[in-house]
Amino acid sequence: MSKLDVTDIQGFAMRGYNFPFARFLFLNFSDKEKSRECIGRIIEHVTTGERWDHGKPKTTVNVGFTYKGLAALGVPEASLLSFPVEFVQGMKARAAILSDTGKNSPDHWDPIWHEGVHAWLGVFGLTQPDLERRCPELNAILQEGGGATVIGSQDAAALQINGQFTSKEHFGYTDGFGNPEFLGLEKESQPGQGKLTEDGKWTPLATGELLLEYADEAGELPVAPLPHLLACNGTFMVYRKLHQNVATFRRYLSEKSKLYPGGLEKLASKFIGRWRDGTPVELSPNEPSPAIVQDPNRSVNFTFRNDLDGTRCPVGAHVRRTNPRDAFGFDGALVNRRRISRRGMPYGPYTPEDQPGSDDGEHGIVFMALNASIFRQFEFVQQQWIEYGNDARQGNDKDMLIGNHEGHGKFMIQGSADRLNPPFMCGALPNFVELRGGDYFFIPSITALRMIAAHSVDPR
Repeated sequence: MSKLDVTDIQGFAMRGYNFPFARFLFLNFSDKEKSRECIGRIIEHVTTGERWDHGKPKTTVNVGFTYKGLAALGVPEASLLSFPVEFVQGMKARAAILSDTGKNSPDHWDPIWHEGVHAWLGVFGLTQPDLERRCPELNAILQEGGGATVIGSQDAAALQINGQFTSKEHFGYTDGFGNPEFLGLEKESQPGQGKLTEDGKWTPLATGELLLEYADEAGELPVAPLPHLLACNGTFMVYRKLHQNVATFRRYLSEKSKLYPGGLEKLASKFIGRWRDGTPVELSPNEPSPAIVQDPNRSVNFTFRNDLDGTRCPVGAHVRRTNPRDAFGFDGALVNRRRISRRGMPYGPYTPEDQPGSDDGEHGIVFMALNASIFRQFEFVQQQWIEYGNDARQGNDKDMLIGNHEGHGKFMIQGSADRLNPPFMCGALPNFVELRGGDYFFIPSITALRMIAAHSVDPR
């Protein structure tokens, strides 16, 4: 393939910024012409995929639109109808498909998701003061001439433990491993991040698994809007605010660990498939290994082909379900077409491990995933691998960590063939995570942003 035009691709699609602070502004458009003028002013501040040869900037800015937002900006109807149906319908309308029911249903979402979110403006900062300086500047740009109103915001930040920024989330697990590697993106390659070839090597996934108008793993172009210039170098973002029931998780882990022979930390590792420092259970089933975590050639470089029975890493462990690698015995092409690029960040204050924590308040993860096909990638993983377990030989069992259990789920830790480690079952699973809202967003290229702002999108 030809080299990607990084000046035309939003930086948020190209890389994870790894900034410790972020604020997500949610916009509503009230006047088509004024709103397009507003987007025209914002474009000059959007961070592209260009390399940072002189270090990170103090802040970054990126923008995405819901289907209703594009309609509110006056994108022609023929173009709107050419978008994939799942994007057109939006996340709320897909609740039944995603198992967003019960406490996860839209009835329990934050009010903002019922108020007409038209756009997401993601602002990332190296420091909190940097963020506090940048956001008022952007607010002033939005208010100039009217047309766009900030109807809500969500702050997120890396958790600080003992005064140090960490990669941990509220349940204590180190996060951020194994984002896929895509062809053409300038990214430090790690074995285990791409796709597994028949000879056991790792190579980048096709660009079209992330960006529109490029060939995907099937050699096809993902469904994309018309015209070509509107779609090219764009992607789709899934935004989900996931509240974490910290007290429930810690209490459940503590109670079950009293019955589990391996103790609390080993049980926690079995839930996820990684020890809480990030060590893959598949590589080190009996203890965490800082040496593995710190080695980029090993931290994500593993397969499940020699552990099909789950005696090292349980068949239903979170990382095994969400990225099965070769665990299900499928042709690798099937798994390769389900990969998503995560951009999540924690939100809310951290509660130290020696305290019980709380289920109330504001704390969790802002889950953001980028993919060329919401239906084929995110929705498939959510529906078939998280909320349904048949592909993992788990029947109706849901993902241990983020499944919508509602008190009825179970999680099986397989035993060893020599019977030295008997199987262990965790039953009556509560919801450790609850959905508090979200939607699907289109992250356009710089060219497409300019077309939208100039009202020059022509689907013919």
